[in-house]
Amino acid sequence: MPISPARTAAFDILLQVEREKAYASELLHSHRYESLSSADHGLATELVMGVLRWRSVLDEQIALHSSQRLEKLDFEVLTALRLAAYQLRFLDRVPQRAAVHESVELVKRARKGSAVGFVNAVLRKMDGSNGMRPKPSETEQSLSETAKRTAHPLWLVERWRREFGDDAVRQICAYDQQVPEAAVWLANPEAEAELIREGVELAPGRIVTSARRLLSGDLTGTRAFREGRVFIQDEASHLVALLVGEGRSILDCCAAPGGKTRVLATRNPGAAILAVELHPHRARLLRQLVPQKNVTVVAADVRHLPTEQSFDRVLTDVPCSGTGTLARNPEIKWRFQPKDLEDLQARQLEILRCAINYVAPGGRLIYSTCSLETEENVEVVEKALTESSAFRVLECKTELEKIRQTGELSGADLPSLTSGPYLRTIPGVHPCDGFFVAILERIG
Repeated sequence: MPISPARTAAFDILLQVEREKAYASELLHSHRYESLSSADHGLATELVMGVLRWRSVLDEQIALHSSQRLEKLDFEVLTALRLAAYQLRFLDRVPQRAAVHESVELVKRARKGSAVGFVNAVLRKMDGSNGMRPKPSETEQSLSETAKRTAHPLWLVERWRREFGDDAVRQICAYDQQVPEAAVWLANPEAEAELIREGVELAPGRIVTSARRLLSGDLTGTRAFREGRVFIQDEASHLVALLVGEGRSILDCCAAPGGKTRVLATRNPGAAILAVELHPHRARLLRQLVPQKNVTVVAADVRHLPTEQSFDRVLTDVPCSGTGTLARNPEIKWRFQPKDLEDLQARQLEILRCAINYVAPGGRLIYSTCSLETEENVEVVEKALTESSAFRVLECKTELEKIRQTGELSGADLPSLTSGPYLRTIPGVHPCDGFFVAILERIG
């Protein structure tokens, strides 16, 4: 019996995520897997994201039935075990025999034949067990219990408690383990009508009224999606673009993959927009996603831009840890380490120091991350401000109120979206990814 395309794809993607530090969501939507049927692509996505979300829980279960320590196993063998364990423990609709058989076959395919008997023995011990999606305990008190049950590194959970408190940290951990709701950006009302005709059911956004939530239907199979007239963009990311506001000239410093750039171009059709991306291959993809003629895409380092122009608006959405996006990118929580924060902050501060030089008098710089870590957010902004008296921080609450008055913001509790003068969305507390935004205005 051949291995199913879905399990083969999931196995290969998990290996690539580990070996190349790639992102699963990007691999799943790459050209390599376009030929998968809708059903196979759906199962591959479930398997990849499930294994990454629940990795520590799966490893604990495998270790209970293994005669060898997991760190001694070849990664191909451990990956096959994780895939089977996820199916056995979490997916009631998958026949257990198929999960076991195909994981054994994946080990053979990876040329690890000497481990076939071991893998088969471990999975036979697990086979027949009841599904075990961990559930909250009524007596659960400690953070270590929360971290263990929700498959999060304890050190990360402890950081979040210090920053956000006990209730919020449990909401974050619970949100990270769920399949996030798909939020959809639409180029125009006609695109929405077209999607509805093709069987896609949408609902209004929970925060941003111009966004839509996908309720049912195959969005990626629609003509509008293939042509780039609709794309998936988290509502918090959409909100960042709205906070940029209007300008005659806009610089998007770290523009790829381009979701915010597209919103900026649509909302500012008369503006000249310069979208900068460091890596040439990502710049080419950005050009495909953002075809508007008022957008110029440049492959360059924002720290050495080939221009002396100043801009009304500068969006600086810097590379970051991404800890606000673990529901979409669960692999981050297994590769991110505390020591990474120092290097990330240094890079972010360097980018911000350079970006402020391109802000015109009276113009604004919007600094944003999709990180929950204060080192990447408030600390970066405050350090930059101590070096320049030419900028002041604007109240995001005031800007959000202006957006709400235009009808683009739902009845969300505005104070809950801010922390001091900054935008601060928290996964689980809010129905979106975790984002931070600071708005700096040039006054000198």
